Amino acid sequence: MLKEFKEFAMRGNVIDLAVGVILGAAFGKIVSSLVGDIIMPLIGLLVGGVDFSGLSFTFGNAVVKYGVFIQTVIDFVIIAFSIFLFIRLFNKMYTREKKEEAPPSLTKEEELLTEIRDLLKSQKL
Repeated sequence: MLKEFKEFAMRGNVIDLAVGVILGAAFGKIVSSLVGDIIMPLIGLLVGGVDFSGLSFTFGNAVVKYGVFIQTVIDFVIIAFSIFLFIRLFNKMYTREKKEEAPPSLTKEEELLTEIRDLLKSQKL
């Protein structure tokens, strides 16, 4: 059983997943700092210095902190947009590399064989 567990834990996809989780957590900290330390203060300046997290109202004995909810929604939108931009950039780089690896051109024999194949296909119809 120990040997099976070791094989499972050391599979490539499990290790890749662990690396992804660790990098995701680090990226999350970066984005959280970007949102909390840079973007939200600027948004606060634009709306007159209002700190969303302090917005609340009292309903009976309960304190409803709707500002924290607004702050969380804005954080989510900014984080989602940041991840979108990162994935978009990654996809552009990936497709650019694929374009550079264009398939080799056909030889004259291959072109002739392709034409013959296409003619035979058209005659079957």
